[in-house]
Amino acid sequence: MGSPPPDAPIKMDPFQTVAREMKFLTGNIRQLLGSGHPTLDTVAKYYTQSEGKYVRPMLVLLMSRATALTPRSSKEGMRSGSGSVDNSITDTRILADDNPDTVQNPISSINHDAAYTPEDSDILPSQRRLAEITELIHTASLLHDDVIDHSVSRRSAPSANIEFGNKMAVLAGDFLLGRASVALARLRDPEVTELLATVIANLVEGEFMQLKNTARDEKNPAWTEGTVEYYLQKTYLKSASLISKSCRAAAILGGSTDEVVEAAYLYGKNLGLAFQLVDDMLDYTISGEELGKPAGADLELGLATAPLLFAWKEDKSLGKLVGRKFSQPGDVQKARDIVSRSSGLEQTRALAQEYVDKAIEAISPFPDSEAKNGLIEMCTKVMKRRN
Repeated sequence: MGSPPPDAPIKMDPFQTVAREMKFLTGNIRQLLGSGHPTLDTVAKYYTQSEGKYVRPMLVLLMSRATALTPRSSKEGMRSGSGSVDNSITDTRILADDNPDTVQNPISSINHDAAYTPEDSDILPSQRRLAEITELIHTASLLHDDVIDHSVSRRSAPSANIEFGNKMAVLAGDFLLGRASVALARLRDPEVTELLATVIANLVEGEFMQLKNTARDEKNPAWTEGTVEYYLQKTYLKSASLISKSCRAAAILGGSTDEVVEAAYLYGKNLGLAFQLVDDMLDYTISGEELGKPAGADLELGLATAPLLFAWKEDKSLGKLVGRKFSQPGDVQKARDIVSRSSGLEQTRALAQEYVDKAIEAISPFPDSEAKNGLIEMCTKVMKRRN
């Protein structure tokens, strides 16, 4: 047997490269989410009980380690690599802000985990905290999305809105964003704060775009080239922005050069788009049990994603269904049948592969390392995803 071709995927587990750092992740996130109010404490930590795939924090940690070997920027002296990520900027008495007329324990606990010392790892304390912040923002968006979409399950368990009701799920999501914002401020890097705060705005903008299937959202829309562009812009804002901007932030915190920072950003942007395109395909091709959430949920919610948009170009009868958001009896099944007969799924896969290739290309100048291999393997894994 000959040796494998030079471009054969590297058989490795990206998780192992950052396993030590990932080990602390859930505990630290739960610490960041502590509240003196018992119900809020329970709801805020609900989605941390069943550990998610942690794709976003893992990408931040891999990018931090991969960029540690790249050239340093002359601006590095300004960066906050020290172990100060747990120290508050404001006087803690003011932050706790309990009513001086009461003797109760303050609701707002300022206890944080100071688990990191710079000797622990070549990944800086600020980069490790950034990984946790990305998961907080992502989880907050899940809490809010599940309310908006009337979801019944998440990670094979009842969703938070079912378990605790819409109001508590929304408030818990807001609380997560509040805690993420505090942790972000303590990184003491205005550029990183600006990037991640923009992500939070992008998530909302993407959600608003998703409420409409096309830019004009008319009753009987015609397919145009702009239809797919609109969808990809929505996908970037709602799904890829967090990955692209957090990868960029990881390189910034590490004091990388502008070229490396841009490469990290392009990797995250392209991988994020590919990730969502594959997600859209799985909604058509995988059973609900494998997904851990109901299959076919997008159409039930009136959402036209990439496979359907490509199918619509071939079968114009889909326009009416898109216009009425698949709301009439039989619409969802009819749409699924048309998509399965079309080349929509193949075109979606091909587009996802294009983005994955661009992501790998973006980091090709990085020095060879386990972490770089891990980032490349994440691209391979995205294309093979089944849940």
